[in-house]
Amino acid sequence: MKVDKVLVTGAGGQLGTVLVKALKKLKGAENVLATDLYVKPEDKGLLFPLDATNEVAVAELVVENNITQIYHLAAILSAKGEEQPLKTWDINLKSLFAILEVARKYKLDKVFFPSSIAVFGASASKQNTPQDAYLDPTTVYGISKAAGEQWANYYFTKYGVDVRSLRYPGIIGHQSLPGGGTTDYAVDIYHKAVNKEPFICYLKKDTALPMIFMADAVRATLELMEAPKEQIKTRTSYNLNALSFTPAQIVESIKKWYPDFIATYKEDFREAIAQSWPSSILDIQAQEDWKWEPHYLLDDISNEMIIELKKKYNLHSQL
Repeated sequence: MKVDKVLVTGAGGQLGTVLVKALKKLKGAENVLATDLYVKPEDKGLLFPLDATNEVAVAELVVENNITQIYHLAAILSAKGEEQPLKTWDINLKSLFAILEVARKYKLDKVFFPSSIAVFGASASKQNTPQDAYLDPTTVYGISKAAGEQWANYYFTKYGVDVRSLRYPGIIGHQSLPGGGTTDYAVDIYHKAVNKEPFICYLKKDTALPMIFMADAVRATLELMEAPKEQIKTRTSYNLNALSFTPAQIVESIKKWYPDFIATYKEDFREAIAQSWPSSILDIQAQEDWKWEPHYLLDDISNEMIIELKKKYNLHSQL
């Protein structure tokens, strides 16, 4: 029986740190090679240094470790990307090309490429955005993901590379600090709440965005990648829906645990980015093709985030 050997790029990021643990549990720790551009001293032995834009370096790791699958998570995210747009385009696309070329040349079984709701722009309906909405993104991050989706489809159609992708909404998790995304307020706000600090939100209180809890995001990724090839009908990227909420709604949820929690609103450039994205999306194709369904609602997320962050900060006193 063939053993899956998995390479993960960008494994030190918000999603990568959690996905790697899940992959090791699923595939066996010895069969998962986690890599990142920068490896902190405390992560030596857990992460292997790799510049994912370097095709030769990627190919060497693939050959040396008999890699059969790549989860390509390395990218510069939306808010950070607007600070250095040309660098963001260069890194996001150059790294994807390196992965796709290695997958083609060495006939890898599967590649995972994460896309985002950032691919949508003004032409897409704000509510219940469908799978086939026109893509006119307003950020370089979104542009890079929209282009990446087409390259993923191209490599599947022309070369038979089994590339699979999800359009992630904002991901909420307690495992790491925010990484430069527009939706990261929904992570930072819980850190402030458990430390009983006021929170200044860079979005308007009524700006709704699609979100997903980390556990659901990881499960969706694995379910997509484990699904039989013939079930994967969308070869650009699947819409992935869990729930949508506003900053005001997450504040109200947090107040069920911290009644005195205070949030104020001071919008910045990220509000304009958020306004260009859908407030809710439809994922009918994901439901039909590989039976996707989310498990976590907003209060479920608040409960998990508060429990885990209290452990992180050693806060054992009563709320």
